[in-house]
Amino acid sequence: MSPTHSIWQQPPQPTSFDIVIVGGGIMGCATAYWLRQIDPSMHVAILEAEYLAYGASGRNAGFLLLGTHTDYASAVDATGREKAHRLWTFTAENARLIAELGGEAFDLQLTGSMVVAGSETEDERLRRSAGLLIEDGVDAEYLDANRTNKRLQSQGFYGSVAITGGGMLDPAKLVRHLATESGATVLEKWPAESLGNDGEFTRISSPAGEIRARHVVLTLNAFLPKLVPALANIVRPVRAQMLSTEPVELLLGHPVYSHEGFVYIRQRSDGRILLGGARHLHLEEEVGYEDATTATLQADLEAYLARHFPVVGTPKIERRWSGTMGFSPDSLPVVGRIPGPSSVHFAAGFTGHGMGFSVRFGQLIARAVLEEPDPAFDLFSASRLGIDAA
Repeated sequence: MSPTHSIWQQPPQPTSFDIVIVGGGIMGCATAYWLRQIDPSMHVAILEAEYLAYGASGRNAGFLLLGTHTDYASAVDATGREKAHRLWTFTAENARLIAELGGEAFDLQLTGSMVVAGSETEDERLRRSAGLLIEDGVDAEYLDANRTNKRLQSQGFYGSVAITGGGMLDPAKLVRHLATESGATVLEKWPAESLGNDGEFTRISSPAGEIRARHVVLTLNAFLPKLVPALANIVRPVRAQMLSTEPVELLLGHPVYSHEGFVYIRQRSDGRILLGGARHLHLEEEVGYEDATTATLQADLEAYLARHFPVVGTPKIERRWSGTMGFSPDSLPVVGRIPGPSSVHFAAGFTGHGMGFSVRFGQLIARAVLEEPDPAFDLFSASRLGIDAA
């Protein structure tokens, strides 16, 4: 049984704030950080249903990649050259801002990264991507299959693009570091269940109590529709699965993104390999909010490791886990404001690439809340989807 507590032992909590952020992941904590940078006088709270970095922000591989979820040539084809370059620049700014935070607090390693082809068709796109990136001033290089597999101590891959920018970090440590630096009041075990209007204030209700705020920011990503069902057209839940091995000899000095981003692998400094993805082999099953792993997908991850990295042998799998990502209709993040007399903003749909946008996107959200201009807002505005949320 759990220990009891008297009425006198419950610490008093403020019930009114200037700004309340619902969701204690990377976007929520990055937004709180930037609100303090812009106006330290504001009283800000972060509400989290469990604990900081409980969701996808603490369940990913800790990649700090540049660009979107897809290769650069595909991004150019989908969005046009100018927009693709602006999106790349946004993520490069994000990497710079994270480095400026001081990486020791969250194990930042600016190693660069590799995007690796799992097929001949993807290889051709990566060859084209490298050329486009170089033309757009990015430090990138195309490697053929021999050079790719030699660099990775792997086998069976096609070509790749090696990118100087980006790297690896501990995502949960980054979230907690931003929360600390923000000076915000953090209320954990505080699940928001409903929003209500109170004139110029918004009421956030929970079994833990009720809080009022002049501005509310919903950084719930995949879980946004659970609080605001009307926004279900903005984001849908998609599950990702991962595993980690026992420590093995070091062979990967940078993160590797392969098979059109459906598989991702890195190695920590302690030798543990982190491997995730394989969702493309189980698309129908990997949808929804269930926090669980499946034997079939986990077997596919182990088969990938054996096929492409036989040098590691068959290491013991120490841990398996899953996380819920939020995918938008066009695979780009969405930011907007819910129409109404009170100020409620939202950000969602990071499509498995939240760390690549993270700190810079928190800056964009903070500026939107305070009605300050941001040159990248149009890239992510909900208005592009025909959604009445400006």
